Amino acid sequence: MKIARFANEAGHEFWAVLEGEKAHVLRGAFADWSLALAQGAFDTRLKERTADARGLRLLAPVDRSARVFGVGLNYLTHLTHLGRTEAPPHPISYLKPQSAVVGPDEPIAYPPATVQLDYEVELVAVMARPLDDNSPASSCLLGYTVGNDVSARDAGKLLNRLDLFTQKALDRTAPIGPHIVTLDDLGGAGQPSLDISLTVNGELRQQDNTRNMIFGIDELLNYVDARVALRPGDLVFTGTTFGVGLEDGRFLQPGDVVEARIEGIGALRNTVAPPRQLPPARRAGRLGLPNAG
Repeated sequence: MKIARFANEAGHEFWAVLEGEKAHVLRGAFADWSLALAQGAFDTRLKERTADARGLRLLAPVDRSARVFGVGLNYLTHLTHLGRTEAPPHPISYLKPQSAVVGPDEPIAYPPATVQLDYEVELVAVMARPLDDNSPASSCLLGYTVGNDVSARDAGKLLNRLDLFTQKALDRTAPIGPHIVTLDDLGGAGQPSLDISLTVNGELRQQDNTRNMIFGIDELLNYVDARVALRPGDLVFTGTTFGVGLEDGRFLQPGDVVEARIEGIGALRNTVAPPRQLPPARRAGRLGLPNAG
C-alpha cells in the first residue's frame, strides 16, 4: 500500500492512500489511521473521499507533528572508503528540524554555510505507533520511504571537530519521498533487504542493499527510542553507503539533478538550487564558513 501526502490547488494539505491515479483521502490525523494501515486494514471508515491524484501536488510524506531523526556511519563499505576499518560501538544519531525537509521534485537548497554539499541515499523508517516491550521495534512501523540526507561536509572544520547541527540541520536539505510504502509490501517486520542507489545527472554514484547495515532496523529504533520516545509519524533516516562526494571530492553543484531510488518504494528526484548569498555584514558573523572574515 502506498500512502502519500498531497496539496490541492487551494493549498489544502492531506494524506491519502494512492491507488493508481486515485487518491483516497484519509480521515483525521496521522495517528487516527496509521496503525490500521500498518495492519493492512484500509476500509471506507478511514476514507473521506476520493480525488484524482493527477490534479494534486505531491508533498514530502512527513506529518507536521513528526520528528525527523538521523543515523550515521551505518554501512561498513562507507566507513572503509573513508579510511576506517572498524564499526562504531553504537549508532550515531541526530535530529533534523522540519525546515530541513524537502519534497519530491522540490529544489535542494545550497546554504551559505557550506561549500561542500554532499548527497546520501537512505532508507527512512516511518512510525505507526510507539514501541512496546512485547514486539520487535520494526513491527511498530507504518512502512518506509526514500531519503537523501544532504550534508555540509565542511561543517566544523574550523573547530577541528564534528558540527552535526551545521552538517545535518540546514534548511531545505533533506529530500524525503515520494510516498510511504507499508511493511506488508516490503517483507514485513524485521530487517529489510532492498536495493538502494543514487545518481547525479544520470551517473550512478551509490549502490548497495539495506541488508548490509551495521546496525539493523530494530537496533536503530530501540537506540533512538531509549533517548527520545518514538511516536506515530516520526521518521528515522538509517544511514548511507559508499560513493558519497566526501570520498572523492565530487560534491554537489548548483543545477545538479539527484535521484535517490529504493527497490519497492520508488525514486526521489531533486535539483540543487543556486547558492544563497549573504551580505558581507552577515558573512562577517560567526557562521563557521571556511572563507568568512
